[in-house]
Amino acid sequence: MAAAGARTAVAAPWRRSGDTTRTDLIGLTLIAVAGLAWWLTWTAPMPMSLTGFLLGWLVMMTAMMLPALVPVVALYARAAARGVVAPVGVFLTGYLLVWSAAGIPAYAGWRALTPTATSGSTAQARWAGAALLLAAAYELTPLKTRCLRGCRSPVTAFTAVQGSLARPSVALQTGARNGLWCLGCCWAFMTVLVAVGLMHPWWMVAVAAVILAEKALPPHPLIPRAVAGLLLAGGLVLLSTPSVLMS
Repeated sequence: MAAAGARTAVAAPWRRSGDTTRTDLIGLTLIAVAGLAWWLTWTAPMPMSLTGFLLGWLVMMTAMMLPALVPVVALYARAAARGVVAPVGVFLTGYLLVWSAAGIPAYAGWRALTPTATSGSTAQARWAGAALLLAAAYELTPLKTRCLRGCRSPVTAFTAVQGSLARPSVALQTGARNGLWCLGCCWAFMTVLVAVGLMHPWWMVAVAAVILAEKALPPHPLIPRAVAGLLLAGGLVLLSTPSVLMS
C-alpha cells in the first residue's frame, strides 16, 4: 500500500499554486545548472586521464540532458516536497550514474580516435560520417521508438516502480531506469560526438537541440524520419567530402 501510494503521489497531477511555483523554481534551477555546464564544456579542455575525462563527460551530459529532463524531475520533485518519496538528489544520482558509466566506453573510443584527430588526417571525418549513418539507421528502429516513448512518459516510469519510492534504494533505481531510457535514446548521438573528437562544441549544440526536440515536441512519425534524413545527409557529406570537418 505504501509503495502504491508513493507511485500515485508522483504520477498524480497537482494544481495548487505552491506546486506550480516549486515546479517553476526547479525548472529554472536545472536550466541554470545546464547553462553552467555548457560554459564549462565550452571553455575547459578535455583531460586525457580517465578520471578527468569522466568528470568532463559528466559535465557535458549535464549540459545536454538536463533541459530535456526538466518535466521528469519537476514531477518527481512535487512528490518529494510532500515527503512521500526520497529526495530529488537521490533520483538524479541514479540518472547520472548511468551516464557516468557510459563515459567509460566513450573514453576508450575517444582515446582510440585521438591520434587520428591530432594528425590532421581525414580519417576522423570518415569515422564521424560512419557514426552519423549509424545514428540515422538507429533512429528508425523499434528500440529507439520504445526508449523515446519511455523518456517522453515519466508517469509510466514512476508507475512501473517495484517498491516504495520513499526508500532511497528504490528512488536510485528509478533514476537509473530513467537514465537507461535516455541512454537508449541517445547513445548513437553520443557516438557521433566521440567520433568528431568532443572538440567541436557546435556539434554538441546541434545534438542537444535534436535530443530536446525529440523529447519535448509532441510525438509525430515525421520527426524521426526528418532526423534520420538529416543524419544520413550529414554522414554522406562527411564520407564523400571529409575535408568539411577539418575546415
